[in-house]
Amino acid sequence: MGKVNELSRLVDELRKCGETLVGLSEGLADLFSGSAEEEKQPVKKTAAKKKAAEESKTEVPEEKALTLEDVRAVCADKSRSGFTAEVKALLGKHGAEKLSEINPAEYKALLAEVEVLGNAG
Repeated sequence: MGKVNELSRLVDELRKCGETLVGLSEGLADLFSGSAEEEKQPVKKTAAKKKAAEESKTEVPEEKALTLEDVRAVCADKSRSGFTAEVKALLGKHGAEKLSEINPAEYKALLAEVEVLGNAG
């Protein structure tokens, strides 16, 4: 019965996706086919449209801004794992001798480079 339950769950998920797509397509159709008169009047949303709008909001969380402490924690962990020289080289690549000298706009790129240290093959 495990496979039947899994199939049933997948069918339910597929049905939800379909309902969401229908709601989105109706919303787009309303948006692009509305006349100037209709644009002035508030559009009533169906339950499916409301649900689709709520789901899309919850599925895409806003990206949290990285802080010096976030980056420092990852760099320190990599240093403890034996990648001190590599971390220092990456800091130099970003024009700094110390992490505190790094421009906050570069935190994301630096973090991405540091996180892959030691993960190759």
